Amino acid sequence: MTYEKNLYDRRGQTYPRKNQYIIDQIEGNNKYSKADHPYNKKVKEYKEEKKKLLDQAIKEAVKDNSSHGEKYLNQLHQKSQIASKMKDFYEANKELSYDSLLDYKLNELDLTAIPEIIKHDSYLKDQLANANERLANLTDDRIKAESKLIEEDRATLKEKYDKDLKDLEKSFKEGLISKKAYKATKEQLKQKFKDQNLKIDYRNPEKSIKEEIDSLKYKIKQDYKHSMKILEEDRSDIRRRTPVEVENQSAIKSILSAPIPGLGQLLNGQWQKAIMFFLGALFIYLIALPYALGFGNYQGQGIAGLVSLAQGGKRLDRSIIFMIEGVLAIVFVVLAMAIYVFSFKDAHKTEKDQLKGIRPNSFFETKKMMRTDGFPYLISTPALLVIIFIVMVPIITAILISFTNMDPQHQNKFEWIGLNNYLTIAKGQGIAGKAFWHIFAWTIIWTLGASTLAIVLGFVFALMVNNERIKAKKVFRTVYLLPWAIPAFITIMFFSIMTSRGGVITEAINSVFNVSLDIKNNTVQTRTALILLQGWLGHSYIFLLTTGVLQAIPKDLYEAASIDGATGWQATAKITIPLVLFQIAPMLINQYTFNFNNFSIIYLFNGGGPFNPQVYGNLAGSSDILISYIYNLTMNSQYQAIGAAITVFISILLIVISFIGYMKSSAFKEY
Repeated sequence: MTYEKNLYDRRGQTYPRKNQYIIDQIEGNNKYSKADHPYNKKVKEYKEEKKKLLDQAIKEAVKDNSSHGEKYLNQLHQKSQIASKMKDFYEANKELSYDSLLDYKLNELDLTAIPEIIKHDSYLKDQLANANERLANLTDDRIKAESKLIEEDRATLKEKYDKDLKDLEKSFKEGLISKKAYKATKEQLKQKFKDQNLKIDYRNPEKSIKEEIDSLKYKIKQDYKHSMKILEEDRSDIRRRTPVEVENQSAIKSILSAPIPGLGQLLNGQWQKAIMFFLGALFIYLIALPYALGFGNYQGQGIAGLVSLAQGGKRLDRSIIFMIEGVLAIVFVVLAMAIYVFSFKDAHKTEKDQLKGIRPNSFFETKKMMRTDGFPYLISTPALLVIIFIVMVPIITAILISFTNMDPQHQNKFEWIGLNNYLTIAKGQGIAGKAFWHIFAWTIIWTLGASTLAIVLGFVFALMVNNERIKAKKVFRTVYLLPWAIPAFITIMFFSIMTSRGGVITEAINSVFNVSLDIKNNTVQTRTALILLQGWLGHSYIFLLTTGVLQAIPKDLYEAASIDGATGWQATAKITIPLVLFQIAPMLINQYTFNFNNFSIIYLFNGGGPFNPQVYGNLAGSSDILISYIYNLTMNSQYQAIGAAITVFISILLIVISFIGYMKSSAFKEY
């Protein structure tokens, strides 16, 4: 890489080079070496003289024992004195380099801004001293005299307030104003009376001066903070407008310092940022890499343990622990790589910017960037870490288990078997796989039937209650919302009891229709009851959503349709249904995905029964859906690998179907 002829600041402005040594290099004039070049000697002399004068100015400012009050004021006075002493030196050398020009500009800013801050602070403190003096000189006689006048004014104000209220009440009784206007005017009079009393309070000289003192104390503190912030903003602006000129031709520092996050930032002069990345380096070399190599593991061997799964290990070693610790090791390595990459990219970009002439951000600018552009990343990082360890690690572990032979015979020690579990499910083979396709078919029927019934009931009931001719709407809305308000497990258990042999519902149906139902011991009857029950439980949510949308539809649309000769059915089909679906289509998709995995109603109503061992074996019942089947496989029968494979299958299926559904919904297309 060769030197560029021009430099650029952070705003994109172009500047000519001042470094004569680099100019000579560009022009091919190599008469002097780097150390012997006259320009480099001048810069070196400038830096040495600057350090000497600064040290001297600081010592003289510190020796000045005159106190200016608070610590921050003393510091400001010292900065002002230092700037005054350095003014001539900076002015004489401002054209030497862009660094000397920056020194001059920053010094000029201190010379103009700091005295103004001190002056404003002194002005406010003089006002505070004056207020304290007025408070100290306040006599009891004056306070009593003012208090007497205040009470007289209060009495006059109260008398006027009472009179206004009586006049208002009289106007209302005579029917001159409405009840609504009466209440509004009465409230206005009350508020006006309160405000006038508060205004009178501040005529008390003691209270008024105390309020003034509190206000001045607060203003002194806040104005100083605000002024210093403005000063830092001005400093940053000067830095952004003044380029930097470096002699490097490539961003070599960031490349050489890449193995140690933070070192590149330190070499770029950003030590505060370097500290943060050094903490990341400690995580990498003290936690992530040792853990990945097996150090600090409970039983596992880091990433190697994920491969071996404790095969050939100790008798008490468990494959599942080796797997989990191996997954954690990979997560740690990924986080370590993220820190490496982020640190390197940050240092490399800063160094490349310096080659162009752009100065590195100061700590003030970095903090400002973190509060603006970096804020979303700052608040998302903790949540991301929680998601990784609480959500992603279990999901990855479940996926990996699906490729093992973890079953009742291989609980402590299991091994990798590839796609065998998925082939077993696909072929419907084995004790754990032969019932899969029967259960899958029922799961599809259950999902479509229960979800569609709930959606239809909720929509129809919402249309009925929203009709203007319906009376007692609040009563109907309360009734329709009861299934949603009452905990679902109570309703499920209640209906489970009533539909059992001898239950109220069973006996009532048998008596009325002269049939012999045995709901909980008949596959078709159990499945029908489950669909009806979930339709009742789920319709309340749809009713609530639809009611909100219906109330937001403008009446003008229906009036226009009526004028055009549309019937009620046509208005519903062309106006109501499209608008409702546009708003709640994503939630309707959620209903289908929820019922696909609705474990509670299957488990609580009949425990997955009735049982049919010839079709489902001893691992499932005829009303079990995939999620309850997985529960039986993993929790009751210890077929974790097959259960994990089915979990992966239904997860992929739901993700694909949900994605297609969301993408085809009007709400997602338009927004």
